[in-house]
Amino acid sequence: MKNLLFNLFFLSFTAFLVFCFNSCNKSGGNEILIGEYASLTGSEATFGQSSHNGLELAIEEINKNGGILGRQLKLITEDNQGKPSETQTVVQKLINRDKVIAVIGEVASSRSKAGAPICQSSKIPMITPASTNPEVTSIGDYIFRICFIDPFQATVMSKFALNSMKVKKVAVLIDQKNAYSTGLADNFRKVFTEMGGEIVEEQKYSAGDKDFKAQLTAIKAKNPEAIFIPGYYTDVNLISIQAREIGLTCPLFGSDGWESEKLTEGKAKDALEGCFFSTHVSADDPSPIVQNFIKKYQEKYKSKPDAMAFLAYDAGLILSEAIKRAGDTNGEKIKNELGKIKDFQGVTGLITINDQRNAVKPAVVLEIKDGKFVYKETIAP
Repeated sequence: MKNLLFNLFFLSFTAFLVFCFNSCNKSGGNEILIGEYASLTGSEATFGQSSHNGLELAIEEINKNGGILGRQLKLITEDNQGKPSETQTVVQKLINRDKVIAVIGEVASSRSKAGAPICQSSKIPMITPASTNPEVTSIGDYIFRICFIDPFQATVMSKFALNSMKVKKVAVLIDQKNAYSTGLADNFRKVFTEMGGEIVEEQKYSAGDKDFKAQLTAIKAKNPEAIFIPGYYTDVNLISIQAREIGLTCPLFGSDGWESEKLTEGKAKDALEGCFFSTHVSADDPSPIVQNFIKKYQEKYKSKPDAMAFLAYDAGLILSEAIKRAGDTNGEKIKNELGKIKDFQGVTGLITINDQRNAVKPAVVLEIKDGKFVYKETIAP
């Protein structure tokens, strides 16, 4: 009888331990699991690395201040290698294997559009730090962004071209397979012409091309006063060099996809002198919140933060605020609180999430001088 009771006790206790172990595994112990997908490798790796650093810094600071709901945050990061197909795989891993309660990613709109449907169908809130294509958040009510969108960015650069650059005849060079580039070009074309500008030529390329001279020669024949290039820094670097090599001397201007220290590497430093791009924040901003972030970032990573780092930091803070307000890690409750964010003080300015789950906030224009990005002006929404 004693042996029977002992065996029953042993089996019950073992089952209890297994239950506790499995429960802890599913919930990450007492930690709140946050997922991130980013292009840590691949053609736009600086974007993924910067956004990861910014988000990591936010998570560390939140944990140092006691975490949320009495629990620490744990960031689980997956590298999508800059590929939409890999994005789908890693987002499914984060949700199904790691059991994250929310996801932050991506910088590139095409990759956010790949990850968002998975988050939406799983009812897991997703925040993209920097994807500006309007279609990203239209995927569903669990998808948010804390950056401005392309129609606004197109308006910013249309106003800037006409009022500050004093140009009316502009050519456009588009990355034809990239949702970010094509969407921004469509919006720019519409707004610029409505404001009285003229698109004198449009040419297309594919990301990763090495020779742009045929497109640039066709553009040169139309004698534009400036060229709008809504693309990524990797291609713009080569485009600028080849434009100057064939005698195209007009200014180039673009969008936040330009922002990387690699933009002005090599001969592009001279080729891009006096050119402009729109982005989310300027390191020249003297406000304490911006300068304190820059100081903390430099101390930890020994480099200067770009806009992607600023934005991901804000994404981490806003997600944490939503969890705190929800008082729970339930996806629907977090989603509801994200939609109520208003006048949140981030390092990229005051952030309000509108009914379309997009951020309403200003943009800045930077000028390239001696390879550096120098503040030019701010344009309000």
